[in-house]
Amino acid sequence: MPDDKDPARPDETDETAPQPDAHSGKAAGRREAEAARTESQAPDARAKDAEKQTEASSNKSEQEQIAQAHPPEEQAESEEAEERSLGPKRLFALGLAALGVSYGDIGTSPLYALRECFHGSSNLVPDTANILGILSLIFWALILVVSTKYMLFVTRANNNGEGGMLALVALLNPWRRNAGPHSKWLLRLGVFGSALLYGSFMLTPAISVSSAVEGLNVATDVFKPYVIPITIVILVLLFAIQSRGTETVGRFFGPVMVVWFSVLALLGIYGIAHEPSVLQAIDPLRAAGFFVANGGTGFIVLGAVFLVVTGGEAMYADMGHFGRRPIQLAWFGLVLPALLLNYYGQGAMLIDSQGQSASQPFYNLAPDWALYPLVALATLATVIASQAVISGAFSLTRQAVQLGQLPPMRLFQTSSEEYGQIYVPTLNWLLMLATIGLVLGFRSSTNLAWAYGVGISFAMTITTVLAFFIMRERWQWSIWIAAPVTGAFLLIDLPFFGANLFKVPHGGWFPVLTAVIVFTLMSTWRRGRELLRQRLTESDRDEPEPLTTFVAGLANDQTIRVSGTAIFLTSSDAGTPPMLRHHLQHNRVLHKQVLLMTVRTEDVPRIPAAERLTIDDLGQGVYRVIARYGFMQNPNVPVAVRFAEQFGIEVDMTEATFYVGRTTIIPTDEVPGMMLWREKLFAFMARNAIQPIAYYKVPPQRVVELGLRVEI
Repeated sequence: MPDDKDPARPDETDETAPQPDAHSGKAAGRREAEAARTESQAPDARAKDAEKQTEASSNKSEQEQIAQAHPPEEQAESEEAEERSLGPKRLFALGLAALGVSYGDIGTSPLYALRECFHGSSNLVPDTANILGILSLIFWALILVVSTKYMLFVTRANNNGEGGMLALVALLNPWRRNAGPHSKWLLRLGVFGSALLYGSFMLTPAISVSSAVEGLNVATDVFKPYVIPITIVILVLLFAIQSRGTETVGRFFGPVMVVWFSVLALLGIYGIAHEPSVLQAIDPLRAAGFFVANGGTGFIVLGAVFLVVTGGEAMYADMGHFGRRPIQLAWFGLVLPALLLNYYGQGAMLIDSQGQSASQPFYNLAPDWALYPLVALATLATVIASQAVISGAFSLTRQAVQLGQLPPMRLFQTSSEEYGQIYVPTLNWLLMLATIGLVLGFRSSTNLAWAYGVGISFAMTITTVLAFFIMRERWQWSIWIAAPVTGAFLLIDLPFFGANLFKVPHGGWFPVLTAVIVFTLMSTWRRGRELLRQRLTESDRDEPEPLTTFVAGLANDQTIRVSGTAIFLTSSDAGTPPMLRHHLQHNRVLHKQVLLMTVRTEDVPRIPAAERLTIDDLGQGVYRVIARYGFMQNPNVPVAVRFAEQFGIEVDMTEATFYVGRTTIIPTDEVPGMMLWREKLFAFMARNAIQPIAYYKVPPQRVVELGLRVEI
């Protein structure tokens, strides 16, 4: 069995595999301490460079040691203390940056949200009572869902500052791996929640840019035939520039969004000044009266009201870029007031015009002279919102790859300063094709609104469920506190989700179908990796030879030792790697220095460079090397090997040889496993996944590949 490497994820370590002693040997301990001191006191250029790379596989016992050494409460207190230490200037700068990244989605909702309450979902009559009732629903949706649930509560449930669905899943993972079926369905739920977001990644650019360009129709019918072509041109240009990164233009996103939210607020004040009675809608009794008066129709309208909060999940996912306090500062300081003022301004205009402007309440709120500048500003804001969504898709995909939910794929770092700025070519072009297809298929932002919201409402509900387990497992809340809090949030989430289900026959099927496809890919990939590992274990009929026995034998046998370093990339950190044993059996030659290197992705976003390596000196020139990365980092084996010099291990990269395994998957129904079509899908994904030498950035001219065919 010469191949020791799982092609599914080059850095994968089986969750059930025996775990190594992270500190076996006093010499290794001394080298670790010395390296940590050296790196923390005077990090050289290589250390800084390595810190910008990053990622690889999970390990239970080590994670539990970390958890015991740093309990959740201490971690939370440390994070809060760090954020409290932010000076006013730094806090303001981060809040400004957050406006350009985290609030584009929710900030462009005024373009279409109130319109869809009357024009799209139910053809509701825009009389004064209905207008006030819907405005009341919008007010309390923003207060309860975004301000209370996300800003004050869910943002506390972060993985070392990182938010988002997969970060929550990773946060729960170390505590629930051996919890049986209950844990499995919980993790599957989280993975399905992340799959739901991919539909939003496709829909948000389509509906946002379409709704902005459609403002031209308010001024004149001349542009009507050109709305879709203009929208497509903007989207093509947006996706085409992704490979260049946004480091240069990104610095303008924040100021542009400040202008956008300021204009929203001013337009709202302008409308409210004409009809101050609209402020009655703050009364929650107006919302209750709306349901009483409209019955089932009122419930269906909730699906349109939900459009005002769809950006809440994206905001939470982007929290890791800026921190909790800057996100909160931007929301409560500018975004929330601007949104409320604008929605109420639109409502005031509808009341003043007796519902005559319900087809485009946002653009009709503006004076005639300001219409074209407003369309231009709205288009720019929607492009920024779309850019933030695309970047979020790249980030989520990287997390999924690092956590073993998707096959390794090629990605590029587009910024030398910001770890979050990456480019995933395959995903970029798939998103572009899907987004353009949506624009051509649905033809208008009103039709797109029917497809929008189903996936996000389900994802928000899943976030609430995951947060319950965070309360219980991480925060140690009693069931008597966690259950009522979760129940209160579900009383809000479930009606929104139920109302959005009415959209399924009219376009809401698209995000559901997208989620099912993505979840199938994720679950097939993970299950396929498990089966592959089982087959590799079964095919090795001999008991794994203890590594200490193998090393001791090197002193007594006739193995020829040649100069240089051999680096065996292995997913197994227990026993003697089969790839090493077979290499020695066939060649009877071994380098004088041998590094058995395993790369792990931990369940935290980032691993500091000072904690990157653990090295055990096994004697006879053989070293066990563990390189640890967070799920928001990209692994780079050559850089990690150079780090080993700080442990006293000299490696001449010009003479080093990397040994990497390559497995060919043979689908068959003759052995138990998955359904044959899923096995074929897994084999296809494995063939098209980026190979370990590229994933780990190993120089190909220094690689020896050993292959194996495995039936699953």
